[in-house]
Amino acid sequence: MVFWSEEDEIAGLDFTYTVTHRCLKLEEMMDTGDTAFMLIATAMVMLMTPGLALFYGGLVRQKNVLATTMQSFVCMGIVSVLWVVYGYSLAFGPDVGHFIGNLEYGGLKGVGLVPGPYAETIPDLLFCAFQLMFAIITPALITGAFAERMKFSAFLAFAVVWSTLVYLPVCHWVWGQGGWLGEMGALDFAGGTVIHINSGAAALVAALVLGRRKGYGRDSMHPHNLPMAVLGAGLLWFGWFGFNAGSALSAGPIAVLALFTTQAATGAGILAWVIAEWKIQGKPTILGAASGALAGLVAITPGAGFVSPVSALVMGGTAGVLCYLAVLAKGKLGYDDSLDVVGIHGVGGIWGALATGLFASTAVNPGGADGLFFGNASQLAVQAIGVGSTIAYSVVVTFIVLKIIDATIGLRVSLDDETQGLDLAQHSEVGYTH
Repeated sequence: MVFWSEEDEIAGLDFTYTVTHRCLKLEEMMDTGDTAFMLIATAMVMLMTPGLALFYGGLVRQKNVLATTMQSFVCMGIVSVLWVVYGYSLAFGPDVGHFIGNLEYGGLKGVGLVPGPYAETIPDLLFCAFQLMFAIITPALITGAFAERMKFSAFLAFAVVWSTLVYLPVCHWVWGQGGWLGEMGALDFAGGTVIHINSGAAALVAALVLGRRKGYGRDSMHPHNLPMAVLGAGLLWFGWFGFNAGSALSAGPIAVLALFTTQAATGAGILAWVIAEWKIQGKPTILGAASGALAGLVAITPGAGFVSPVSALVMGGTAGVLCYLAVLAKGKLGYDDSLDVVGIHGVGGIWGALATGLFASTAVNPGGADGLFFGNASQLAVQAIGVGSTIAYSVVVTFIVLKIIDATIGLRVSLDDETQGLDLAQHSEVGYTH
């Protein structure tokens, strides 16, 4: 691993002088304020996956709380190892055909403590760490679609293969140097396409391939611990500031913009979902408020650093209504997306990406682009291409991956294990003792 860009060995000098000299060179090449900011943002994004584990864990039945949280938590192990060995290189390495990176950075060779090609003021290794946290949470998001019925061994295989064949290429398309969507000018400030649309499309396929849970539509499947779910949602909201503001990669004005638009959209998402729920179902719920917050967070993610706070209110509020209606439609369409990944992350991500093509403005971020409402209709077309291509690729490859896993080790637990609960059947544990 390379930790500085030029050979610095000076014969005859003692170790202390050499190390000091190298450290001074490093300090000259980076901004300590930006570095401190990105260290904090990276840690905040890491916290989102345990937050997701609590959110999903609270929403399932008591007998599946540990198995559900385990699926999110284990992603932090799987993807961390994958990222070091080859993941970062395939996502952000030198471009191959505008589709994927090569293996030049395999084992993080050449990824060191000086600024690299993706960030001018922070260590390359810190950028790598920040992007790792995005890669971790994406397969974890998908688990909500097949909660309470997938074998743990099958999930381990799925997390590795899906991350490799789906997440890494799409990440390179949008954020890697030379990626075709990025070259086309697609705007995705913090992962609306790479993370939310990608995971939402995969979630729909997974829900359809695995089929409904035993007793779906007949038995009670209400959340067993809503306070736990709300705590998880709160941790996700907190971490999302690192997610969005950190994507500015520096402690500057665009980070401030992204933080504020994140808050504005989330607040609007809560109110819109709760009002819609109140009107249609007669009473507002805390689950609706938490879901509305997530809808707003998802929707603003691609445009957080490209739109104004007022536009963020519109994006978040619209997402609250659209995602609520999408969740209601699930029952009529008949598929069992256990924890509404498709309705919130899929639909919210699609709206957010398209809305970025409507509301983006160079007046708030000269490094972005103008959207349709600011005189640039072509940006909306580019955003639509990004949405459509990501959905198509994720759906096709996810389907193939799931079918291969099902044919080899099997995807779904037995009916007896599903009845008993995955905590005992898959892990020999129980979440609560009385």
